Amino acid sequence: MGKLAAASLLSLSLLGTAADHHPAHAAPTISVLLDDVPLAFDAAPRIEKGVTYVPFRAVGEALGIDIKWNSKTQTVQAVKTGNDNTTEVQLRVGSTTAVVNKKNVKLPAAPIMREGRVLIPLSSFSSQFGASVRWNQATRTVSLKSPKSKMHLRAFYAIESFKERDIIQWMNSVAFGWSRIDRNGEFTLQGVEYRMPEAAGDITPQTLVADAEGQGIKPYLMVYTLDGNGELTKMMSDASLRMKSIDGITAAVADNGFGGVVLDFEGLGFKLDAASQQKLLNQYVKDLRAALPKGTALSLAVPPLNSAYKGYDYKTLASIADDLIIMAYQYHPVGTKDRKPEPNTQVQQAIQLALDAGAPKDKLLLGISLGSETENSIDDKLGLAKRYQLKGAALWRLGIFRVYGDDIEGAMNEAVIKE
Repeated sequence: MGKLAAASLLSLSLLGTAADHHPAHAAPTISVLLDDVPLAFDAAPRIEKGVTYVPFRAVGEALGIDIKWNSKTQTVQAVKTGNDNTTEVQLRVGSTTAVVNKKNVKLPAAPIMREGRVLIPLSSFSSQFGASVRWNQATRTVSLKSPKSKMHLRAFYAIESFKERDIIQWMNSVAFGWSRIDRNGEFTLQGVEYRMPEAAGDITPQTLVADAEGQGIKPYLMVYTLDGNGELTKMMSDASLRMKSIDGITAAVADNGFGGVVLDFEGLGFKLDAASQQKLLNQYVKDLRAALPKGTALSLAVPPLNSAYKGYDYKTLASIADDLIIMAYQYHPVGTKDRKPEPNTQVQQAIQLALDAGAPKDKLLLGISLGSETENSIDDKLGLAKRYQLKGAALWRLGIFRVYGDDIEGAMNEAVIKE
Protein backbone atom coordinates (compact mmCIF):
# COMPACT_ATOMS: atom_id res chain seq x y z
CA MET A 1 0.00 0.00 0.00
CA GLY A 2 2.97 2.36 0.85
CA LYS A 3 2.56 5.64 -1.06
CA LEU A 4 -1.04 4.81 -1.88
CA ALA A 5 -1.96 4.66 1.79
CA ALA A 6 -0.14 7.90 2.47
CA ALA A 7 -1.93 9.66 -0.36
CA SER A 8 -5.40 8.38 0.37
CA LEU A 9 -6.34 6.25 3.35
CA LEU A 10 -9.02 3.84 2.22
CA SER A 11 -11.47 2.72 4.89
CA LEU A 12 -14.55 0.55 5.35
CA SER A 13 -17.87 1.10 7.13
CA LEU A 14 -19.59 -1.69 9.02
CA LEU A 15 -22.99 -0.65 10.29
CA GLY A 16 -26.08 1.20 9.17
CA THR A 17 -28.27 1.24 6.11
CA ALA A 18 -29.63 4.77 6.19
CA ALA A 19 -28.69 6.96 3.25
CA ASP A 20 -26.21 9.78 3.94
CA HIS A 21 -27.44 13.09 2.56
CA HIS A 22 -24.56 15.28 3.73
CA PRO A 23 -23.67 17.70 0.89
CA ALA A 24 -20.00 16.68 1.03
CA HIS A 25 -20.96 13.15 0.00
CA ALA A 26 -23.41 13.99 -2.74
CA ALA A 27 -20.90 14.00 -5.60
CA PRO A 28 -18.88 12.91 -7.37
CA THR A 29 -19.61 9.20 -7.13
CA ILE A 30 -17.01 6.69 -5.96
CA SER A 31 -17.23 3.18 -7.40
CA VAL A 32 -15.75 0.03 -5.91
CA LEU A 33 -14.73 -3.04 -7.90
CA LEU A 34 -13.87 -6.47 -6.52
CA ASP A 35 -12.06 -8.65 -9.05
CA ASP A 36 -13.17 -6.17 -11.73
CA VAL A 37 -16.87 -6.62 -10.89
CA PRO A 38 -18.76 -3.79 -9.12
CA LEU A 39 -19.81 -4.21 -5.51
CA ALA A 40 -23.27 -3.10 -4.45
CA PHE A 41 -23.69 -1.16 -1.20
CA ASP A 42 -26.53 -0.12 1.06
CA ALA A 43 -24.78 3.24 1.47
CA ALA A 44 -22.71 5.14 -1.08
CA PRO A 45 -18.90 5.17 -0.73
CA ARG A 46 -17.65 8.65 0.15
CA ILE A 47 -14.63 10.77 1.03
CA GLU A 48 -14.28 12.76 4.25
CA LYS A 49 -11.22 14.93 4.88
CA GLY A 50 -9.28 13.13 2.18
CA VAL A 51 -10.14 9.65 3.45
CA THR A 52 -12.18 7.26 1.31
CA TYR A 53 -14.79 5.15 3.09
CA VAL A 54 -16.83 2.23 1.81
CA PRO A 55 -19.32 -0.02 3.65
CA PHE A 56 -17.33 -2.72 5.41
CA ARG A 57 -19.95 -5.45 5.60
CA ALA A 58 -20.44 -5.63 1.83
CA VAL A 59 -16.69 -5.87 1.19
CA GLY A 60 -16.01 -8.24 4.08
CA GLU A 61 -18.75 -10.68 3.13
CA ALA A 62 -17.66 -10.58 -0.51
CA LEU A 63 -14.17 -11.56 0.63
CA GLY A 64 -15.56 -14.44 2.68
CA ILE A 65 -14.80 -12.80 6.03
CA ASP A 66 -16.91 -13.48 9.11
CA ILE A 67 -17.79 -10.15 10.73
CA LYS A 68 -19.08 -9.50 14.22
CA TRP A 69 -19.83 -6.18 15.92
CA ASN A 70 -19.93 -5.77 19.69
CA SER A 71 -21.81 -2.57 20.45
CA LYS A 72 -21.03 -2.80 24.17
CA THR A 73 -17.26 -2.81 23.69
CA GLN A 74 -17.37 -0.87 20.38
CA THR A 75 -15.26 -3.63 18.82
CA VAL A 76 -15.24 -5.18 15.38
CA GLN A 77 -14.05 -8.77 15.00
CA ALA A 78 -13.19 -10.01 11.50
CA VAL A 79 -12.14 -13.62 10.91
CA LYS A 80 -10.90 -15.02 7.63
CA THR A 81 -10.12 -18.70 7.14
CA GLY A 82 -7.55 -18.91 4.38
CA ASN A 83 -5.94 -21.73 2.45
CA ASP A 84 -3.76 -22.92 5.30
CA ASN A 85 -4.39 -20.49 8.13
CA THR A 86 -6.94 -18.34 9.93
CA THR A 87 -6.54 -14.60 10.46
CA GLU A 88 -8.42 -12.81 13.22
CA VAL A 89 -8.44 -9.03 13.47
CA GLN A 90 -10.01 -7.04 16.31
CA LEU A 91 -10.48 -3.30 16.00
CA ARG A 92 -11.85 -0.88 18.57
CA VAL A 93 -13.44 2.44 17.77
CA GLY A 94 -11.04 5.28 18.66
CA SER A 95 -7.99 3.03 19.06
CA THR A 96 -5.00 3.06 16.71
CA THR A 97 -4.00 -0.39 17.94
CA ALA A 98 -5.46 -3.49 16.32
CA VAL A 99 -5.14 -7.02 17.65
CA VAL A 100 -4.09 -9.34 14.84
CA ASN A 101 -3.89 -13.00 15.81
CA LYS A 102 -3.48 -11.92 19.44
CA LYS A 103 -0.64 -9.50 18.64
CA ASN A 104 -0.87 -5.70 18.77
CA VAL A 105 -0.45 -3.93 15.44
CA LYS A 106 -0.28 -0.14 14.94
CA LEU A 107 -2.90 1.30 12.60
CA PRO A 108 -2.41 4.37 10.36
CA ALA A 109 -5.74 5.69 11.68
CA ALA A 110 -8.23 4.70 14.35
CA PRO A 111 -11.64 3.24 13.48
CA ILE A 112 -14.32 5.88 13.96
CA MET A 113 -18.06 5.99 14.43
CA ARG A 114 -20.04 8.27 12.11
CA GLU A 115 -23.83 8.36 11.96
CA GLY A 116 -24.19 4.79 13.20
CA ARG A 117 -21.38 3.44 11.04
CA VAL A 118 -18.00 2.09 12.03
CA LEU A 119 -15.25 3.16 9.60
CA ILE A 120 -12.15 0.99 9.42
CA PRO A 121 -8.82 1.79 7.71
CA LEU A 122 -8.79 -0.36 4.58
CA SER A 123 -5.00 -0.17 4.18
CA SER A 124 -4.43 -2.11 7.39
CA PHE A 125 -7.41 -4.40 6.88
CA SER A 126 -6.47 -5.42 3.37
CA SER A 127 -2.85 -6.09 4.26
CA GLN A 128 -3.94 -8.51 6.98
CA PHE A 129 -6.36 -10.41 4.74
CA GLY A 130 -4.36 -10.37 1.53
CA ALA A 131 -6.64 -8.24 -0.65
CA SER A 132 -4.71 -5.79 -2.83
CA VAL A 133 -6.08 -2.27 -3.28
CA ARG A 134 -5.69 0.36 -6.00
CA TRP A 135 -7.16 3.86 -6.19
CA ASN A 136 -7.77 5.57 -9.54
CA GLN A 137 -8.14 9.27 -8.94
CA ALA A 138 -9.22 10.01 -12.51
CA THR A 139 -12.19 7.62 -12.39
CA ARG A 140 -12.61 7.76 -8.60
CA THR A 141 -12.56 3.98 -8.46
CA VAL A 142 -11.38 1.67 -5.70
CA SER A 143 -10.20 -1.65 -7.19
CA LEU A 144 -9.87 -4.62 -4.85
CA LYS A 145 -8.30 -7.91 -5.84
CA SER A 146 -9.23 -10.91 -3.69
CA PRO A 147 -6.44 -13.15 -2.44
CA LYS A 148 -5.70 -16.45 -4.10
CA SER A 149 -8.11 -19.07 -2.78
CA LYS A 150 -8.63 -22.81 -2.83
CA MET A 151 -11.69 -24.19 -4.57
CA HIS A 152 -12.84 -27.33 -6.35
CA LEU A 153 -11.69 -27.20 -9.97
CA ARG A 154 -13.19 -29.46 -12.61
CA ALA A 155 -12.23 -29.69 -16.27
CA PHE A 156 -14.14 -31.22 -19.16
CA TYR A 157 -12.11 -33.61 -21.30
CA ALA A 158 -14.04 -33.69 -24.58
CA ILE A 159 -13.51 -32.91 -28.25
CA GLU A 160 -9.78 -32.89 -29.06
CA SER A 161 -8.55 -32.62 -25.47
CA PHE A 162 -5.83 -35.27 -25.70
CA LYS A 163 -3.02 -32.79 -26.34
CA GLU A 164 -3.81 -30.91 -23.13
CA ARG A 165 -4.28 -33.91 -20.89
CA ASP A 166 -1.34 -32.77 -18.70
CA ILE A 167 -3.59 -30.00 -17.33
CA ILE A 168 -5.72 -32.64 -15.59
CA GLN A 169 -3.17 -32.72 -12.77
CA TRP A 170 -4.17 -29.19 -11.70
CA MET A 171 -7.81 -30.23 -11.21
CA ASN A 172 -9.80 -31.90 -8.44
CA SER A 173 -11.99 -33.74 -10.93
CA VAL A 174 -12.30 -34.28 -14.66
CA ALA A 175 -15.41 -35.08 -16.72
CA PHE A 176 -14.71 -37.25 -19.75
CA GLY A 177 -17.22 -36.38 -22.48
CA TRP A 178 -17.40 -39.82 -24.01
CA SER A 179 -21.09 -40.70 -24.08
CA ARG A 180 -24.48 -39.35 -25.06
CA ILE A 181 -28.17 -40.01 -25.46
CA ASP A 182 -28.63 -40.27 -29.23
CA ARG A 183 -31.52 -39.12 -31.40
CA ASN A 184 -33.33 -42.37 -30.77
CA GLY A 185 -33.28 -41.67 -27.05
CA GLU A 186 -30.69 -44.39 -26.40
CA PHE A 187 -27.49 -44.21 -24.37
CA THR A 188 -24.34 -44.82 -26.42
CA LEU A 189 -20.55 -44.58 -26.18
CA GLN A 190 -20.37 -44.09 -29.96
CA GLY A 191 -20.98 -40.94 -31.97
CA VAL A 192 -19.34 -38.05 -33.79
CA GLU A 193 -18.27 -35.73 -30.97
CA TYR A 194 -19.12 -37.47 -27.71
CA ARG A 195 -17.72 -40.98 -27.93
CA MET A 196 -15.23 -43.30 -26.31
CA PRO A 197 -11.95 -42.44 -28.08
CA GLU A 198 -9.58 -44.89 -29.68
CA ALA A 199 -6.32 -45.82 -27.99
CA ALA A 200 -3.21 -43.75 -28.70
CA GLY A 201 -0.45 -46.33 -28.39
CA ASP A 202 -0.36 -47.45 -24.78
CA ILE A 203 -2.76 -44.71 -23.73
CA THR A 204 -6.34 -45.91 -23.68
CA PRO A 205 -9.51 -44.34 -22.32
CA GLN A 206 -9.25 -46.69 -19.35
CA THR A 207 -5.65 -45.70 -18.61
CA LEU A 208 -6.60 -42.00 -18.71
CA VAL A 209 -9.35 -42.66 -16.19
CA ALA A 210 -7.09 -44.81 -14.01
CA ASP A 211 -4.29 -42.23 -14.13
CA ALA A 212 -6.63 -39.48 -12.94
CA GLU A 213 -7.92 -41.71 -10.16
CA GLY A 214 -4.35 -42.56 -9.17
CA GLN A 215 -3.58 -38.85 -8.70
CA GLY A 216 -6.60 -38.37 -6.47
CA ILE A 217 -8.53 -36.65 -9.26
CA LYS A 218 -12.08 -37.97 -9.46
CA PRO A 219 -12.93 -39.12 -13.03
CA TYR A 220 -16.52 -38.56 -14.18
CA LEU A 221 -18.32 -39.90 -17.23
CA MET A 222 -20.14 -37.03 -18.94
CA VAL A 223 -23.42 -38.00 -20.61
CA TYR A 224 -24.49 -35.40 -23.16
CA THR A 225 -27.80 -34.92 -24.91
CA LEU A 226 -29.83 -32.11 -26.39
CA ASP A 227 -33.61 -32.06 -26.57
CA GLY A 228 -33.49 -30.36 -29.96
CA ASN A 229 -35.53 -33.13 -31.60
CA GLY A 230 -37.26 -34.30 -28.45
CA GLU A 231 -34.85 -37.20 -27.90
CA LEU A 232 -34.26 -36.34 -24.24
CA THR A 233 -37.96 -35.99 -23.50
CA LYS A 234 -38.61 -39.22 -25.40
CA MET A 235 -36.07 -41.11 -23.31
CA MET A 236 -37.24 -39.77 -19.94
CA SER A 237 -40.92 -40.31 -20.79
CA ASP A 238 -40.53 -43.91 -21.91
CA ALA A 239 -40.03 -46.36 -19.02
CA SER A 240 -38.15 -48.86 -21.19
CA LEU A 241 -35.78 -46.27 -22.71
CA ARG A 242 -35.30 -44.61 -19.33
CA MET A 243 -34.18 -47.80 -17.61
CA LYS A 244 -32.12 -48.85 -20.62
CA SER A 245 -30.16 -45.60 -20.49
CA ILE A 246 -29.64 -45.88 -16.74
CA ASP A 247 -28.43 -49.46 -17.16
CA GLY A 248 -26.05 -48.29 -19.90
CA ILE A 249 -24.62 -45.50 -17.74
CA THR A 250 -24.10 -47.72 -14.71
CA ALA A 251 -22.42 -50.38 -16.86
CA ALA A 252 -20.09 -47.79 -18.45
CA VAL A 253 -19.15 -46.52 -14.98
CA ALA A 254 -18.35 -50.01 -13.71
CA ASP A 255 -16.56 -51.18 -16.85
CA ASN A 256 -14.28 -48.15 -17.17
CA GLY A 257 -13.55 -47.21 -13.56
CA PHE A 258 -15.37 -43.88 -13.41
CA GLY A 259 -15.92 -42.41 -9.96
CA GLY A 260 -18.81 -40.19 -10.98
CA VAL A 261 -21.32 -39.15 -13.63
CA VAL A 262 -22.03 -35.69 -15.04
CA LEU A 263 -25.37 -35.36 -16.81
CA ASP A 264 -25.29 -32.61 -19.43
CA PHE A 265 -28.97 -32.72 -20.40
CA GLU A 266 -29.65 -29.56 -22.39
CA GLY A 267 -32.65 -27.87 -23.95
CA LEU A 268 -35.42 -28.66 -21.46
CA GLY A 269 -38.24 -26.21 -20.87
CA PHE A 270 -37.77 -24.24 -24.07
CA LYS A 271 -40.56 -25.59 -26.28
CA LEU A 272 -42.44 -27.80 -23.85
CA ASP A 273 -44.04 -27.10 -20.47
CA ALA A 274 -41.28 -26.26 -18.00
CA ALA A 275 -42.97 -27.81 -14.94
CA SER A 276 -43.51 -31.12 -16.74
CA GLN A 277 -39.93 -31.14 -17.97
CA GLN A 278 -38.65 -30.46 -14.45
CA LYS A 279 -40.68 -33.35 -13.09
CA LEU A 280 -39.30 -35.73 -15.73
CA LEU A 281 -35.71 -34.72 -15.03
CA ASN A 282 -36.11 -34.88 -11.26
CA GLN A 283 -37.42 -38.43 -11.48
CA TYR A 284 -34.69 -39.51 -13.88
CA VAL A 285 -31.98 -38.17 -11.60
CA LYS A 286 -33.55 -39.95 -8.60
CA ASP A 287 -33.66 -43.24 -10.53
CA LEU A 288 -30.07 -42.86 -11.71
CA ARG A 289 -28.84 -42.00 -8.24
CA ALA A 290 -30.46 -45.15 -6.86
CA ALA A 291 -28.95 -47.34 -9.60
CA LEU A 292 -25.37 -46.08 -9.51
CA PRO A 293 -22.78 -48.10 -7.58
CA LYS A 294 -22.38 -47.00 -3.99
CA GLY A 295 -19.98 -44.09 -3.65
CA THR A 296 -20.40 -42.90 -7.25
CA ALA A 297 -20.68 -39.11 -7.41
CA LEU A 298 -23.47 -37.49 -9.41
CA SER A 299 -23.34 -34.03 -10.96
CA LEU A 300 -25.53 -32.09 -13.39
CA ALA A 301 -24.51 -29.38 -15.84
CA VAL A 302 -27.55 -27.09 -16.04
CA PRO A 303 -28.38 -23.97 -18.05
CA PRO A 304 -28.44 -20.74 -16.03
CA LEU A 305 -31.82 -19.62 -14.73
CA ASN A 306 -31.53 -16.39 -16.73
CA SER A 307 -31.53 -18.36 -19.97
CA ALA A 308 -34.45 -19.47 -22.15
CA TYR A 309 -34.38 -23.00 -20.72
CA LYS A 310 -36.70 -23.32 -17.74
CA GLY A 311 -36.94 -27.09 -17.35
CA TYR A 312 -34.52 -27.32 -14.41
CA ASP A 313 -35.57 -27.44 -10.75
CA TYR A 314 -32.33 -26.32 -9.11
CA LYS A 315 -33.45 -26.94 -5.54
CA THR A 316 -34.60 -30.51 -6.10
CA LEU A 317 -31.69 -31.41 -8.35
CA ALA A 318 -29.22 -30.06 -5.79
CA SER A 319 -30.89 -32.15 -3.09
CA ILE A 320 -30.33 -35.33 -5.13
CA ALA A 321 -26.97 -34.68 -6.79
CA ASP A 322 -23.58 -33.95 -5.25
CA ASP A 323 -23.27 -30.71 -7.17
CA LEU A 324 -24.64 -28.61 -10.03
CA ILE A 325 -22.60 -26.85 -12.70
CA ILE A 326 -24.14 -23.52 -13.74
CA MET A 327 -23.36 -23.17 -17.45
CA ALA A 328 -23.24 -19.38 -17.22
CA TYR A 329 -22.18 -18.70 -20.78
CA GLN A 330 -23.47 -18.36 -24.36
CA TYR A 331 -25.12 -15.07 -23.45
CA HIS A 332 -23.88 -13.46 -26.67
CA PRO A 333 -25.86 -13.83 -29.92
CA VAL A 334 -25.19 -16.85 -32.12
CA GLY A 335 -22.29 -16.08 -34.41
CA THR A 336 -20.34 -13.99 -31.90
CA LYS A 337 -16.62 -14.52 -32.35
CA ASP A 338 -14.60 -16.34 -29.71
CA ARG A 339 -12.76 -14.43 -27.00
CA LYS A 340 -15.60 -12.09 -26.18
CA PRO A 341 -15.96 -12.44 -22.39
CA GLU A 342 -19.35 -13.33 -21.03
CA PRO A 343 -21.03 -10.31 -19.37
CA ASN A 344 -20.21 -10.27 -15.66
CA THR A 345 -23.62 -8.86 -14.78
CA GLN A 346 -25.41 -11.85 -16.29
CA VAL A 347 -23.00 -14.38 -14.82
CA GLN A 348 -23.49 -12.77 -11.41
CA GLN A 349 -27.25 -12.82 -11.88
CA ALA A 350 -27.10 -16.54 -12.80
CA ILE A 351 -25.33 -17.28 -9.50
CA GLN A 352 -27.77 -15.20 -7.47
CA LEU A 353 -30.79 -16.83 -9.14
CA ALA A 354 -29.40 -20.29 -8.37
CA LEU A 355 -28.99 -19.35 -4.71
CA ASP A 356 -32.44 -17.75 -4.62
CA ALA A 357 -33.89 -20.96 -6.07
CA GLY A 358 -32.62 -22.89 -3.06
CA ALA A 359 -29.40 -24.47 -4.36
CA PRO A 360 -26.77 -24.44 -1.57
CA LYS A 361 -23.62 -22.49 -2.44
CA ASP A 362 -21.44 -25.44 -1.46
CA LYS A 363 -23.14 -27.52 -4.17
CA LEU A 364 -22.61 -25.04 -7.00
CA LEU A 365 -19.78 -24.94 -9.52
CA LEU A 366 -19.59 -21.93 -11.83
CA GLY A 367 -19.25 -23.12 -15.41
CA ILE A 368 -16.70 -21.06 -17.36
CA SER A 369 -16.31 -21.25 -21.14
CA LEU A 370 -12.65 -20.95 -22.09
CA GLY A 371 -13.74 -20.14 -25.62
CA SER A 372 -15.22 -16.88 -24.36
CA GLU A 373 -12.77 -15.76 -21.69
CA THR A 374 -9.29 -14.27 -21.94
CA GLU A 375 -6.37 -14.02 -19.54
CA ASN A 376 -7.76 -10.63 -18.50
CA SER A 377 -11.33 -11.76 -17.90
CA ILE A 378 -11.16 -15.25 -16.41
CA ASP A 379 -10.28 -13.86 -12.99
CA ASP A 380 -13.57 -11.91 -13.08
CA LYS A 381 -15.49 -15.17 -13.24
CA LEU A 382 -13.30 -16.94 -10.69
CA GLY A 383 -13.69 -13.87 -8.49
CA LEU A 384 -17.47 -14.25 -8.61
CA ALA A 385 -17.16 -17.90 -7.59
CA LYS A 386 -15.04 -16.74 -4.64
CA ARG A 387 -17.35 -13.83 -3.81
CA TYR A 388 -20.36 -16.13 -3.43
CA GLN A 389 -18.26 -18.85 -1.75
CA LEU A 390 -19.29 -21.45 -4.31
CA LYS A 391 -17.91 -24.97 -4.26
CA GLY A 392 -15.74 -24.10 -7.24
CA ALA A 393 -15.53 -23.75 -11.00
CA ALA A 394 -15.94 -26.10 -13.98
CA LEU A 395 -13.97 -25.30 -17.14
CA TRP A 396 -15.26 -26.05 -20.62
CA ARG A 397 -12.94 -27.40 -21.93
CA LEU A 398 -9.51 -28.99 -22.11
CA GLY A 399 -8.39 -28.64 -25.69
CA ILE A 400 -8.71 -24.85 -25.79
CA PHE A 401 -6.68 -23.87 -22.73
CA ARG A 402 -3.70 -23.03 -24.94
CA VAL A 403 -5.20 -22.75 -28.38
CA TYR A 404 -5.33 -18.93 -28.37
CA GLY A 405 -1.79 -18.47 -27.15
CA ASP A 406 -2.52 -16.26 -24.15
CA ASP A 407 -1.80 -17.25 -20.58
CA ILE A 408 -5.13 -18.56 -19.29
CA GLU A 409 -3.26 -21.01 -17.07
CA GLY A 410 -1.17 -18.26 -15.49
CA ALA A 411 -4.19 -16.04 -14.90
CA MET A 412 -6.03 -18.92 -13.25
CA ASN A 413 -3.08 -19.82 -11.05
CA GLU A 414 -2.93 -16.26 -9.75
CA ALA A 415 -6.59 -16.38 -8.70
CA VAL A 416 -7.26 -19.92 -7.48
CA ILE A 417 -5.68 -23.21 -6.59
CA LYS A 418 -7.34 -26.59 -6.37
CA GLU A 419 -8.54 -27.53 -2.91
